[in-house]
Amino acid sequence: MIEPVTARRIRLVGLDVDGTMTDGGLYIGPMPGDASRSLELKRYDIQDGLGIVLLKSAGLLVSIVTGRAGDSARLRAAELNVDDFVVQGTARKLTVFEGVLARHGVRMEDAAYVGDDLIDLPILKRVGLPVAVANAVPEVKAACAHVTGARGGHGALREFIETFLKARGTWNDVVKTYLQERGDDGRT
Repeated sequence: MIEPVTARRIRLVGLDVDGTMTDGGLYIGPMPGDASRSLELKRYDIQDGLGIVLLKSAGLLVSIVTGRAGDSARLRAAELNVDDFVVQGTARKLTVFEGVLARHGVRMEDAAYVGDDLIDLPILKRVGLPVAVANAVPEVKAACAHVTGARGGHGALREFIETFLKARGTWNDVVKTYLQERGDDGRT
């Protein structure tokens, strides 16, 4: 359960990619027309994407911090208009995330982070709302205030975002605004 007082304090939500935004699987093969280069594909859940859109429409900042370089995550971040997309390329995600927070003037205790593996632990141990997806390793689950029922890449982010926005008391308003902006507010 996410405590309402904690949820209302959060200003920025950080997200891991592999195993959190995706199912953790990688599809790697030769680049068509250039076998010397590789093509990497990842699977993202469409409902997770809408959850991120709703999170942003609720006024929260969203940051993606990934250790794996690749066009897939960069393209998905751009598509979702996230506030920060960082490929740190090292195992030092905490330092990178601290930089994201500093750029936005957000304190660590006013941030949430969703992760699944050991590389995420340094951040999860410091943020105000640490969250693990169902497929997270035991050490990550033990360090988190909230664990989703869904696995990464299979609706875990959408589940967290809905639970989080309900704890803030803003879920219904965010959904209503989303539908009205699309001219589909349910009125006949």
